[in-house]
Amino acid sequence: MLLLIAIANSTWYLWGHSGSMASPHPTDGSQLDQVIRVVMAIAVDGRILPLFAFLFGYGMVQFARSRAARGIVPRDIKRMLRRRHVGMLLLGLLHALLLFGGDILGAYAVLGLLLMLLFEARNKTLWILVSILVGLALVGGVSGMATLASLESSGFDITGADSGMDFPLADAASGITPYWVAMLVRLAFWLAVSPTLIFTGVIPAAILLAWIAARYGVLEEPERWRPLLTKVAVGGIALGWLSGIPVALEHLGRPILSPGVSMGYMSLNYVGGTAAGLGYAAVIALIAARYRSGSRAPGLAARLLAAVGKRSLTFYLLQSVIFAPLLAAWGLGLGEQINTTGAVLISLGIWALSIALAAILEWRGQPGPMEAVLRRFTYLPPEKLTPAGQHFGSPLPNGPPIAPQAYAHQD
Repeated sequence: MLLLIAIANSTWYLWGHSGSMASPHPTDGSQLDQVIRVVMAIAVDGRILPLFAFLFGYGMVQFARSRAARGIVPRDIKRMLRRRHVGMLLLGLLHALLLFGGDILGAYAVLGLLLMLLFEARNKTLWILVSILVGLALVGGVSGMATLASLESSGFDITGADSGMDFPLADAASGITPYWVAMLVRLAFWLAVSPTLIFTGVIPAAILLAWIAARYGVLEEPERWRPLLTKVAVGGIALGWLSGIPVALEHLGRPILSPGVSMGYMSLNYVGGTAAGLGYAAVIALIAARYRSGSRAPGLAARLLAAVGKRSLTFYLLQSVIFAPLLAAWGLGLGEQINTTGAVLISLGIWALSIALAAILEWRGQPGPMEAVLRRFTYLPPEKLTPAGQHFGSPLPNGPPIAPQAYAHQD
């Protein structure tokens, strides 16, 4: 996931190239750059945010279950989750202000705070909400495409290209100097983008789906859910990749949609991206099932990946710590000198560095520094915990206080 996030975010630093406000990808470069952009359009762009949202939501239930196993009452569990989300929001604000306006921590933190109102909802209620959210995204995408097509047919300049208002999105994100001006632009961008993520139905839907999956222990017991995971992996990835083809054709200079309709299509592309993100999670679970069902212990590569995963917050932020000063105009400005291929190679280098650092921390038995900060912000001191004998709030239905096998088929 972190490798794909690095690749997806790297294009936001490629300023000074020809492009548009519809996408951070440059439109110039070599044939190899074009091929990589096609692959990203099909398999990466719009597919990683839903994957991140799913894992974020899954982690909420895992956190609650682990606290409940230690005798912490539901009211305190929810207090800790709220504190955790507030901490993430503050980290996201600092991340956007100092380094990267495309931060997603803040948006997911706000979603976590809002969705906590549904944390005790039954699975049937969550399924209904997921259906409504995805349905609204589909209807909104189709109606948006129809509206933009109508405007285009009437001669309205949707993209602003004819008026000279169109300029590369990456230039707005990373091509501004001095640093304090760029900082204000990043903050404004973050404040504009975060609500978009929050109210894009597929992102909260991915979190709610994760709650359902976590209540059933799908990722903890992948061998038990192998048929379901196989269907999600094959169907989700196929749907997600197919939905990315129109965008990929644009990168090849062979669009099948007009510029305005293409902008409206992005909503549908995100729905397909959510399917792909869930498919990626299923593939990883199926790989894990092979280790669990066999006698062979995970090898060095698997252990290194797990070490990075334990410290995903730290290494997500590390990407911006390297990307921004290296590529942005206010730093060394190398984003103007390289193209998509160079950005992907830097992403691979950052990911390799993350693995090396994670191995050192794992060997020392230390958490990631950002995980340590968030943990201190999240946990309540013992004197503020409700005594175990006093019950405030009911256990989450089909949720953390109950073992998976006890509630798997309840509803």
